[in-house]
Amino acid sequence: MPKRHITEKNAYAYINSTLKHLGWDTRNPNRYPEAQVYTDNQALGHPELKKGLGTQRPENIVKVTETKFWVIEAKSTRSKISQAIREAEGYANDINTNSVVEAVMISGVAGNDDEGYLIKSRYSNKGHFEDITNNGEALTGLLSPEVASRVVSENKPDLQDLPINEEVFLSTAETVNRDLHLGAINKNERARVIAALLLALVDDTLPNVDANPTILIKDINARAEEVLKRNGKANFFPSVQLSLPPSTDNHAKFRRALVNTMQALMHLNIRSTMFSGTDLLGKFYEVFLKYGNGAKEIGIVLTPRHITRFAAEILDVGSHDVVCDPACGTGGFLIAALDHVKTKHALPNSPQVEVFKKHRLFGIDQDPIVTALAIVNMIFRNDGRNHIAEGNCFLKYLKTSTRDKHTTAKLTKDRPEEGEEGATKVLMNPPFALQRSDEKEYLFVQHGLDLLQDGCLLFSVLPISTMFESGEVREWRANQLLKHNTLLSVITFPPELFYPVSVHTLGVVIKKGSEHPKHQPVFWLRAVRDGYVKIKGKRVLDPNEPNDLKIATSVARAAIRDHRLPVESRPKFMKMAPINFDDPLLELVPEAYLDAEEPSVEEIAENAETLVRETAALAIRFPDLWKMYDVETE
Repeated sequence: MPKRHITEKNAYAYINSTLKHLGWDTRNPNRYPEAQVYTDNQALGHPELKKGLGTQRPENIVKVTETKFWVIEAKSTRSKISQAIREAEGYANDINTNSVVEAVMISGVAGNDDEGYLIKSRYSNKGHFEDITNNGEALTGLLSPEVASRVVSENKPDLQDLPINEEVFLSTAETVNRDLHLGAINKNERARVIAALLLALVDDTLPNVDANPTILIKDINARAEEVLKRNGKANFFPSVQLSLPPSTDNHAKFRRALVNTMQALMHLNIRSTMFSGTDLLGKFYEVFLKYGNGAKEIGIVLTPRHITRFAAEILDVGSHDVVCDPACGTGGFLIAALDHVKTKHALPNSPQVEVFKKHRLFGIDQDPIVTALAIVNMIFRNDGRNHIAEGNCFLKYLKTSTRDKHTTAKLTKDRPEEGEEGATKVLMNPPFALQRSDEKEYLFVQHGLDLLQDGCLLFSVLPISTMFESGEVREWRANQLLKHNTLLSVITFPPELFYPVSVHTLGVVIKKGSEHPKHQPVFWLRAVRDGYVKIKGKRVLDPNEPNDLKIATSVARAAIRDHRLPVESRPKFMKMAPINFDDPLLELVPEAYLDAEEPSVEEIAENAETLVRETAALAIRFPDLWKMYDVETE
């Protein structure tokens, strides 16, 4: 395949656009005091930088603080990455001969638009430049202002849980989706492509992006298959295996889409991000699942990360728990459970955490590609992958077991004997039943309860209609849910939680194994504000917005643990109250139990004034009407 002439100008443009995208002010600081990025000879306009550089002109020097700087040097091909980093270090050492300013960070950028770009970044540790790492993985993208400030403030190259710009992360996912579209990749195949590329990036060595399409795909597939084999999941390789488009006309476009996507993943520092305390990979998947894989038709809606965290917190998942999600999707609830367990131990890799992630996380999903995505998510976190299974969850059970002297469970096709159920916590969001023929959501809850040991807890997201409709679902509430279990809490979620899917949802917490006591109170919560606002068709977190979930988390956890604890009733928000078993509809929604808000004196006065005004207007407009009631209108 012929290549156009390649110069370093490709890299210059790439660096500038990427820095701007990450939030740096890329204007000339000599002209704009608030600007941050010197390009080429602009750095010589800074007298202190000029003292060290003389007439040398690095590609970019970024102002992190007034005295701390970051040197970036570019080369035209990926093979020259070592030269780029070596020259950047030379410029930094020259700058550091000046005692007024200091070049504390360097980056080498090597590549071009055809083959993509490699990036290495280092930080000066006592005069010696060392790789900047996050969660033990070297950064593979340029640094955002937040990350650069964190590196400088902590004054060390090895960091944990660097800040992640979620907006940049998800906008990159949108860009990747467009690239895959331009690469003639069908929308139903894009999640498969992402899974394969993520697996191909697990190891330190990278696919040969300079190869022709056929060789590149063979390379990616070989790497993905090897990683799955290494993790005991070789049977999932067919679910992620890539193949060239049937038309040879599309081969070059397909190759370009793969190279661009790998580039985007590398520059998101995808490997180090996966070891952070947030499931951004799940959100990244969401971008692709909502465009393809028949997600809408089969009711796949990934649970927002703040809801999975909320569930793990109010159920207070511990390292002793065996956790199962029988409709696990990309693994969001399992990751939230793991992250919650990590917060309860001083060290994230403590023995208790290691046992938990190896033996006590179980997930099932009916879609093989979605299940593969969950496995990829877990492989990147180096945990939990051994117990992710594909198939019909109604045909799978958990039976308690012991492995390596640790309590665990095993998946089985046969329902275990009573008392041998394997799970102690179930967290789930069943597929929404979009057609009459679909399995109803309450059936998933019932099966989730079948996986649980007596006295243990289940959390499930459900359409709100499940808890107030009549018919078969009302019979389930009366004769199954409350006859054999105890309802501990019901939580109304924001109406647009799953936007753009228009399903109003709630969460339920159920304790298995004993009939609901008639006078035992339930914790009712109406959490319709979660800190998110809708902007340009998306729900975006706004820290200035009210967040009912955040306010109520500790109260909910305490009420679920012990229903006897006093809870302050707050009108239209929260209350402890027993179920009204005299209600013929048996509605189990917070709105049926919460107190109404008492109107203020001002509101009463305003309503009274409005009533008088409207009554007078009616009397004037319809005088004959009032004569019927002997009302004098003169």
